[in-house]
Parts: sequence; structure tokens; C-alpha cells
Amino acid sequence: MTAELYKKISKPFRKNEKTVKAINIINRILTLVVYASYPSLLCYVFLIEREKSVKTVFVPAIMLVAVSVLRKIINRKRPYVALNIEPIIKKDKQGESMPSRHIFSVFMIAMAFMYVEPLWSVPLLAVGVILGVIRIIGGVHYPSDIFVGALIGIVSGIIGFFVI
Repeated sequence: MTAELYKKISKPFRKNEKTVKAINIINRILTLVVYASYPSLLCYVFLIEREKSVKTVFVPAIMLVAVSVLRKIINRKRPYVALNIEPIIKKDKQGESMPSRHIFSVFMIAMAFMYVEPLWSVPLLAVGVILGVIRIIGGVHYPSDIFVGALIGIVSGIIGFFVI
């Protein structure tokens, strides 16, 4: 992605301060919804489907650590740093853009929901796509960061919940 392409993609969302504020609020709300949904799933699993509790806790935990280590190793600069652009979503972090941990988390949590009750994963998968688009428009991730984060979440979820 180039600075010009980013400016073109984000231009319709920069038209007024209300739109910029709305994108930041939606980003925060969707992130909170996702992160609140996981403890809710854990409560359900511990109360209703105990046999699924070990995988529901350990697969996401192990993979979150793995993704965090991978981000530190890759240490890709954020688009707003590398392209010298003004992001819509304000962040202080300079690196660790690849893979997106937000998007990994959404898709990993969605896979945990799929493991427990498949229909419950559908809204989270939709939230993952929306949040990915917002984080690209917001200037905090490249499309490849989003794609790789989602891919790792889905593939490791399939392997961890359904294969192993």
C-alpha cells in the first residue's frame, strides 16, 4: 500500500470530524464486544459444557502468545509510520503491525464459539471482517496484516479445536 492509495481509501471517511469520531467509536465498541464475548463463552463452557473447557481456554491462550512473539520478531512498521500518514485511529505504537492481533483475536474467539456452538460464531466472523476494514481505513494496519491475522486465527482454530 502506498500513501496515495491509503489517502484515496480513507478520504470518504475523513470528510468531517463526526465520521472520524464514529470510526474510532465503532473500532472501540467492536473490540470491546469481542473481548467481552470470550469470558461469556468461558462461563457458558464451565457451567454447561465442561468437557470443552480445556481447549476453549488453552488453544486461544497458546496462540495469543505465539502471535505476540511472531509480531515482535517481524516488527513491521505501522502504515502511519512507514507511509508518514495521519491515521484516523490514533495509536502510539511504531511497529508490531504484522499480523494484526486484534483480527487474530476476533477470528480465534469466533473459532472457539464455533467449537462450542457453531451458530454463535457467525456474528463474530462478521465483526472480524468489519473490524479488519476499519483498521485498514483507520491507517493502523495493512491489508496483509489483517489477512494474516485472520488466517492464523482460523487455521489455528481449526487445528486446535477440530483436529487435535
